[in-house]
Amino acid sequence: MPINITMPALSPTMEEGNLSKWLVKEGDKVKSGDVIAEIETDKATMEVEAVDEGTVAKLVVAAGTEGVKVNALIAVLAADGEDVSAAASSAGSAAPAPKTDGATAPKAEAAPAPVQSTPAAAPVTAAAPASVSSDGSRTFSSPLARRLAKEAGIDLSAVAGSGPHGRVVKSDIEAAVAGGGAKAPAAAASAPQASAAPAPAAAAPKGASEEAVLKLFEPGSYELVPHDGMRKTIARRLVESKQTIPHFYVSVDCELDALLALRAQLNDAAPRKDNAPAYKLSVNDMVIKAMALSLRDVPDANVSWTDSNLVKHKHADVGVAVSIPGGLITPIIRKAEEKTLSTISNEMRDLGKRAKDRKLKPEEYQGGTSSVSNMGMMGVKNFAAVVNPPHATILAVGAGEQRVVVKKGEMAIATVMSVTLSTDHRCVDGALGAELLQAFKGYIENPMGMLV
Repeated sequence: MPINITMPALSPTMEEGNLSKWLVKEGDKVKSGDVIAEIETDKATMEVEAVDEGTVAKLVVAAGTEGVKVNALIAVLAADGEDVSAAASSAGSAAPAPKTDGATAPKAEAAPAPVQSTPAAAPVTAAAPASVSSDGSRTFSSPLARRLAKEAGIDLSAVAGSGPHGRVVKSDIEAAVAGGGAKAPAAAASAPQASAAPAPAAAAPKGASEEAVLKLFEPGSYELVPHDGMRKTIARRLVESKQTIPHFYVSVDCELDALLALRAQLNDAAPRKDNAPAYKLSVNDMVIKAMALSLRDVPDANVSWTDSNLVKHKHADVGVAVSIPGGLITPIIRKAEEKTLSTISNEMRDLGKRAKDRKLKPEEYQGGTSSVSNMGMMGVKNFAAVVNPPHATILAVGAGEQRVVVKKGEMAIATVMSVTLSTDHRCVDGALGAELLQAFKGYIENPMGMLV
């Protein structure tokens, strides 16, 4: 019996993903554990392993397809001893008709039309590489873009493609719908110019403001860059955070001279392995440790808010904001209060590298109990970060700089770093936030406490 391979849910919140690459081809034999494909989510590119053994009978969804719904059919395996061609043909019978909901659409798009019953339908099935406009020109588009255009009544030939070689992709159709793009002709007998004519003026979809914004600029003075999945997710979560979390901000200055001296001493004393130091501590590594120990010492601030309960965490799992192309991600140092500085440093170096390559696993960036966002290396003096749900706190770290301070009634020079704690005021009040910051300041200015 053929074995269906479906789009996996690579995280609890994943609804769709892009099938970026197949690592097998039709006719290849695979066994359980073999990596067969790469799936791109909004945050990472992840490898998909085969669960069963068999021969790849059919790749239903083509590499590069965007917006494949979770649990949609993407490939078919023929079990040992089964006829491969029979298994491949079953993919077509298993796929629903094109007019189905989005969760099963990828099956229909890849299913060949039965030649005996509907020979005339073959040129317009979703498997065709291009649509043909009224003037005979061909418009190349992805299967998903063709389906969305059909559902929205959009004429593909009137849409400018942003994909490779002008290929129309999902985001182009979404932009055309939002902007009131050209509608497809009602019938084949319609006048040729009708397909290229813009749709009559109508009320814009709720929330769509692009058309109004573009009217403010000269034509040709800008270009439109479609939002990718990561940017859409960041936008959604930031709006959610600002709309649902009452933010409260607490700031404090910390002197860094003792920490910098200890850091230099520890790095000089690092054992060497393969002619390289076993670790190289950064100020950020010590900030992560200080934040974790502060959350341990002030457990009432190590919480998350829900409508029914206050979630009090037993460990300090500190997320660290990492800038990557197109957005940011927060890999997490688990149980950071229990780890040595060298362990935190090496873990952070590994997580940061894989974050930039989009190779993190969901469990490495989801969850956590608090976050650190350090823009000091960019020369930023101070800023306030947005709380990242389900966290109740996030620490914004500025640059260490030499400032004039007063010590025992006299002016002196010290290296000072400004930090701002953003809190969810539903569960971390101002006094509690101040207590957490004072604990943090104590570890930064007396860093030997992080070693015991």
